[in-house]
Amino acid sequence: KTLDAQEVRAKEIIAGAKKAKATRFVTVAGDQRTLDEASLARARSLVGLKGYVSNIDAAQMPAREVIGKYHELWHVERSFRMSKTDLAARPIFHHVRDSIEAHLSIVFTALAVAHAIQDKTGLAIANVVKQLRPLRSATITINGTSQTFPPQVPAAQADILAHLGLKT
Repeated sequence: KTLDAQEVRAKEIIAGAKKAKATRFVTVAGDQRTLDEASLARARSLVGLKGYVSNIDAAQMPAREVIGKYHELWHVERSFRMSKTDLAARPIFHHVRDSIEAHLSIVFTALAVAHAIQDKTGLAIANVVKQLRPLRSATITINGTSQTFPPQVPAAQADILAHLGLKT
């Protein structure tokens, strides 16, 4: 279906009905535009095929395992999307290697803690943070005497804390 649409677009560009930006299957030679039939035929012959490239020797990891690992790649991508937003991993304004490594260590530690929280609660880390952020304790000092007041913890938040092994 996609190739058919690309072929129609290429023919419209050749006919002058549409402006050419960058399109597949159009060969330009001077002012002459023609349909690249060979590229279109090759693309049609490859429809449905997916290739995987790995630098790991087939003796070390069979092809099925490489494909399996590729299919699990979305977990890593999800983690990096989460780390950039929820963990505020960017921007890094460090210039010294030790500072950069320290920053990334903190971010990856936070990522590991976030994954542990998600595994224990079954909730997304953003949801856990949103629910637990309003819980605050207060310490009041009057005439040298301090009194700490714990937060009132609603049932839903108490359940999250219980899953994490924390007492309310």
